[in-house]
Amino acid sequence: MEAYDVIVNQPVVIDNGTGVIKAGFAGGQIPKCRFPNYVGRPKHTRVMAGALEGDIFIGPKAEEHRGLLSIKYPMEHGIVTDWNDMEKIWSYIYSKDQLSTFSEEHPVLLTEAPLNPRPNREKAAEIMFETFNVPALFISMQAVLSL
Repeated sequence: MEAYDVIVNQPVVIDNGTGVIKAGFAGGQIPKCRFPNYVGRPKHTRVMAGALEGDIFIGPKAEEHRGLLSIKYPMEHGIVTDWNDMEKIWSYIYSKDQLSTFSEEHPVLLTEAPLNPRPNREKAAEIMFETFNVPALFISMQAVLSL
């Protein structure tokens, strides 16, 4: 295989951290994207034209406008507490600003906290299969993957 060949259907690895989320392709030396795992919404209704364009901010945009936003973390102690926001963050990972790929084309390795309840694991699988149409999913504990 030549250095410039791209592996087709290379798995996507998503490391859901409470504070920082990392994602990239399996086999990569470092994650392709890394940003705070929170969602920002404007604190106040817009009073200045062009102040904040949009209703929800994720990643670098949320960091840039942090002072003007109400910040909400979708995870607490490694457990997802707000599935709508988590879904928006996962969607952002696949966007042109981050991995720039289609979720339907890549299997996913998703990390979870050691004491993640079974219903949470099932909900994550449901979202990945039904919303993102991933071809395959493997969920594993972060501690086991670090060995």
